[in-house]
Amino acid sequence: MRIIEAANYKEMSVKAAQLVIEKVRSSDCMTLGLATGGTPKGLYEELILDHRMNGTSYQCVTTFNLDEYIGLSKDDPNSYYQYMYTNFFSHIDIPLKNTHIPSGQAVDVQAECKRYDSQVKDSGGIDLQILGIGENGHIGFNEPGTSFSSGTHLVELTSSTREANARYFSSFDEVPRQAITMGISGIMKSKEILLLVSGVSKQDAMKKLFEGQVTEKFPASILNEHGNVTVIADTDALKLVKPSR
Repeated sequence: MRIIEAANYKEMSVKAAQLVIEKVRSSDCMTLGLATGGTPKGLYEELILDHRMNGTSYQCVTTFNLDEYIGLSKDDPNSYYQYMYTNFFSHIDIPLKNTHIPSGQAVDVQAECKRYDSQVKDSGGIDLQILGIGENGHIGFNEPGTSFSSGTHLVELTSSTREANARYFSSFDEVPRQAITMGISGIMKSKEILLLVSGVSKQDAMKKLFEGQVTEKFPASILNEHGNVTVIADTDALKLVKPSR
């Protein structure tokens, strides 16, 4: 696991963008795995700025998002489809047909999960997967206790995860209780993983990650068994792991 320390959130976002831009420019066609939430927003802002200033093209890029809330339509402002469209896709030249997000309104959720896994496989797999990490160690919406062998699946969101996302909703009660998420097995099949971490609230999670004990009680710990992971984290997030680095 390669660790790159950044002074703050802005620098983390810039360093992450530099890595992604290099990958996009050096590849004829590539598949990006994308994440939502507060952590990657700065990355997307930097990618948009680069696209406008330097013309980096996403015409031949295919994307797969990690997850989507159950019960929210694509038009819902709190859906991850709208997050991606508003914060990234509408500002670059990526064809929308190349962007993929699980359907939160699928009638048959199990069939949707299988369809999504097949789409990723048929695309040739994910070249670079962008991840964040939850305070409880979740990656995607894979909560503690999720099997490391899991494919895309339906998940019941924990109270802590719902509380962390409540800031995007009018009230805690509006936060969906379920989501579709790419499974840990799917994430681990990515050729390369880029983990972004920022803030004091992630200190304990980072400490557990670098302690090296791989356990389903802390889903992100499986990243220790992937051969190509880059962690870009700011100083606040890394404070508890500095002595061991």
